Amino acid sequence: MMRKPIIAGNWKMHTTRAQARELAAAIVSGCVGLSDRDVLLAPPFTALSQVSREVSGSSIIVAGQNVCWQEQGAFTGEISPAMLFDCGATAVIIGHSERRQLFGEDDKLINRRIHGALAAGLLVVFCIGETLAHREAEKTLDILKSQLHWGLTDLVGDSLASVIIAYEPVWAIGTGKTASSGQAQEVHGFIRAEIGRMYKKEIAENLRILYGGSVKPDNIDDLMAQPDIDGALVGGAALDAESFNRIINFTQQI
Repeated sequence: MMRKPIIAGNWKMHTTRAQARELAAAIVSGCVGLSDRDVLLAPPFTALSQVSREVSGSSIIVAGQNVCWQEQGAFTGEISPAMLFDCGATAVIIGHSERRQLFGEDDKLINRRIHGALAAGLLVVFCIGETLAHREAEKTLDILKSQLHWGLTDLVGDSLASVIIAYEPVWAIGTGKTASSGQAQEVHGFIRAEIGRMYKKEIAENLRILYGGSVKPDNIDDLMAQPDIDGALVGGAALDAESFNRIINFTQQI
């Protein structure tokens, strides 16, 4: 089965509502005529409604940057799946390295968030990745295997139809460094093989796996030429419409 590429833009804690509308409008213009790939935008919670309205009528997917595992209740600072849907979002990023490192979110909590999101019908972008210390200690694959197994605990194979995995080498995020396309492919191939071992080969072959480490216009074509890289989770470059539109319009390899 041919996996449909997807380019996701994570705006993190950037953009006011007005800035978000302007950026979204410019990205919509860059997506005209693109039907062979998906585009996902994850603005801050405060701009979800504005971005959803701005991309209405296009095929762009709108996502939250996190979600609670509970439907409602005394969970100060959290946002529920129903709240995301109410703002026009149909997807969510879970397990981003910044949530893990800066806010102490562990694999168990991430697993709860994934279960809650899937139960509500959200598309999940599940992030995994190793630090520089892990890579230098040659523990990259061990760390990724652990994150996969913990994050997907108690999920049946059918659930993975609504999961996208994003590999983000933490040492490459916001540093200007990036894994070579060959290094990224090696890890993506491992992730796909591990999913095949956890579930079955067909599920692994259908799973989309994104690369998320300082993706830019000048490296997107090489990354997307790799057989197990199905797209990108873009940070800094997603805040510039010209750069992001170039990434969206990567050269599709035949």
